[in-house]
Amino acid sequence: MVVSLRVDRLWVRWKMRKKSLLIIPLSLFVTCIAPGILVSRSGAQGPAVRESHVPVGGANLFVREVGTGPPIIVLHGGPDFDQSYMLPEMDRLADRYHLIYYDQRGRGKSAKGVKPDEVTLASDISDIEKVRQYFHLDTVTLLGHSWGTVLALEYALKYPGRVSHLIVMNPGPASREDYVELRKEWLEKRADLVTQKKAIAETQAYKEGDPEAVTAYYRIHFTPAFARKENYEKLITRMHADFTKDGVLKARAVEDRLMQETWAKADFDLLPQLKTLKLPTLVLSGDHEFIPASSAEHIANAIPNAHLATMKDCGHFTYMECPVPVHSEIDALFAERSHPHQ
Repeated sequence: MVVSLRVDRLWVRWKMRKKSLLIIPLSLFVTCIAPGILVSRSGAQGPAVRESHVPVGGANLFVREVGTGPPIIVLHGGPDFDQSYMLPEMDRLADRYHLIYYDQRGRGKSAKGVKPDEVTLASDISDIEKVRQYFHLDTVTLLGHSWGTVLALEYALKYPGRVSHLIVMNPGPASREDYVELRKEWLEKRADLVTQKKAIAETQAYKEGDPEAVTAYYRIHFTPAFARKENYEKLITRMHADFTKDGVLKARAVEDRLMQETWAKADFDLLPQLKTLKLPTLVLSGDHEFIPASSAEHIANAIPNAHLATMKDCGHFTYMECPVPVHSEIDALFAERSHPHQ
């Protein structure tokens, strides 16, 4: 999810309320917004970036478009981050596709005037539908990364006729059972990192949303998320530049609420319902993923038309570490079954 695991304040609060299993939400990461002109895989200048706001009732969603071709709505991870961590690398797809990014309600540049308790799983799904309607799209491809895959799957289950293709990139758990397995793996394989993160999460600076403390937390958290150290450093630098105290605190509150509606629920399980989807689906993962491989495998096995592609020498950010094979897999998805778009 944009997934990230954390042994932090969420666990402390949840344990006090529920006295249940340690909660580690899978968060996503943050970057700087790319400039108005992008560079394609060939190195040539690409189309200009277009920015707008979509009114959704109680909020205005910040939208960033780039490219032309079949439309793809890109759903960032977190749940407490925004689209910026995916840029500019995800823009490589703009040489063939019309990418529509937006900051989810209450996060990033869609946070103004939004109260965290107004953000729910239902409102997030409704916002995807409003974005589709705003751009007058009969059907659309959904690309979810990390936590964004949960939103993509939930939307496809509710509106299957409005989705032409699904791209499930480095998915977060689609069931409580897979979430528990994720938690178990972290405790067994990365106990030292869990201890370090917990120590930072208990500091006053971290609780107050201090950008330095939050960056230190994620520097530890994302240590096992990459196959290449240079990409890890790139992400951490972006995160540090993007964090603000107010933004961090509001996004945390939103994350806490969404966690309660998904991974923290004992009966959360999308897998049985996914068997009803009849959509061309690509599930992308990496051989250095810090989420158990079983999470991606279970989703791929549940959706009848799904193809699972595991990228070599890639971690949780396949679009960053393996851009060429990722692009090729997405191209193949569209080549297999093309749907008209308006």
